[in-house]
Amino acid sequence: MNSIKVFAPGTVANVACGFDVVGLAMDAPGDEMIIRRSEQPGVQIKAVHGARLSTDPAQNVAGVALQALLQKYDNPDTGFEVEIFKNIQPGSGIGSSAASSAGAVVGANHLLGEPFTPKQLVRFAMEGERLASGAAHADNVAPAIMGGFTLVRSYKPLDITGLHTPADLWVTVIHPQIEVKTSDAREILKQKVLMTDAIRQWGNVGALVAGLYQENYGLISRALEDVIVEPVRAILIPAFYELKLKCKETGALGGGISGSGPSVFMLSKGEEVARQVAATMDSVYAPLGVDYKVHVSPINKEGVKILSTE
Repeated sequence: MNSIKVFAPGTVANVACGFDVVGLAMDAPGDEMIIRRSEQPGVQIKAVHGARLSTDPAQNVAGVALQALLQKYDNPDTGFEVEIFKNIQPGSGIGSSAASSAGAVVGANHLLGEPFTPKQLVRFAMEGERLASGAAHADNVAPAIMGGFTLVRSYKPLDITGLHTPADLWVTVIHPQIEVKTSDAREILKQKVLMTDAIRQWGNVGALVAGLYQENYGLISRALEDVIVEPVRAILIPAFYELKLKCKETGALGGGISGSGPSVFMLSKGEEVARQVAATMDSVYAPLGVDYKVHVSPINKEGVKILSTE
């Protein structure tokens, strides 16, 4: 194979209570990428469609992630060309940088004959996240690569595990067309939290994991509470609390800020409720005069998908 085309999914990081440690992958939206073998060693970003992003490999998350992969690959003559079709807007809060990073390393790994494990690919993709946000977090790239829900138990050493995904769990995401840079959203976070808040948050993370494995939708609903990050970041998102309240009244299990925002996600049991939640999101945002997009998706259990090879 000399060329591969992949679909790299959008992701929801944090999932309310799991800041920097829990994430999930969606079926839509997602980026598409073409990665080609090159006779020129190193990485070349040939084109980026749909967003104004640098084609300098050192300033593009896909380029940085591939360079991290090549540093571990035992052949200095290996090279790749990358073409990116951005369907996830940068600064959206649904894993734009993670999709590009994940898609690049999964595609390259396939062209090389799969020398690296998924968890090694997560580590390479994290370097793209470091460029984008200043922090090499894995809560977006892990589900983008591994699919489903993922949990980062530890960063030092990196310890990631996949979680059970109930078959009837759907996600609805509204993306207000405003940009919130992850680096900026991280700067406003408190560096110290109350012990009472920490205890409550730990309980919610444990309950979320248990709820997923038990397919206990009531427990999942009760666990979708963030007492540490959401109160600080909610001010960045128009009508956040009204949106959240009305979506739960419609039947959503619960939700919160997707990643660093401005997108807001809601989990639901079943497609019918998920689409009713989408209609509620429309009703809240239509009068605001803010452009937005709404996505309704099952949980993507596959992660980055290979579309074609040549």
